[in-house]
Amino acid sequence: MKHTAVTSTLIEMVATSVLTVPAKGESFIDITREVARFLREAGGSNGSINLFIRHTSASLTVQENADPDVLADLLTSLRRLAPDDGGWRHTVEGPDDMPAHIKTMLTSVSLQMPVIDGALALGTWQAIYLIEHRTRPHSREVVMQFMGS
Repeated sequence: MKHTAVTSTLIEMVATSVLTVPAKGESFIDITREVARFLREAGGSNGSINLFIRHTSASLTVQENADPDVLADLLTSLRRLAPDDGGWRHTVEGPDDMPAHIKTMLTSVSLQMPVIDGALALGTWQAIYLIEHRTRPHSREVVMQFMGS
């Protein structure tokens, strides 16, 4: 194993913003640029960024950004795990509502990642995605919070 330099950062600042993301329906929406823009505007150099989605039928993930087939296959797998016609009792908002809740539970509503020298510490092929689990359009909110220096 190889270690890189160990640095210590005091939490000198906390910056918070809410990102509103329009979703046209079931899909992966790349929000990496918007998160990086928030980080630049906040002036964050070293620390941690936390992302939290304020919904129970949409989620967040870090996933591959090179081959779009990955995202298509992930949507297919989520549909198989929680199909619209699964015999769900909760159908108040339509047949895709309960499957959306299940898909959110299987993925994540929050992410945390390091910020190093003002940049997100993502790997070469990684991007940050909002996953819309509903079939009709929605407006989604992601709370972004940087803590560090």
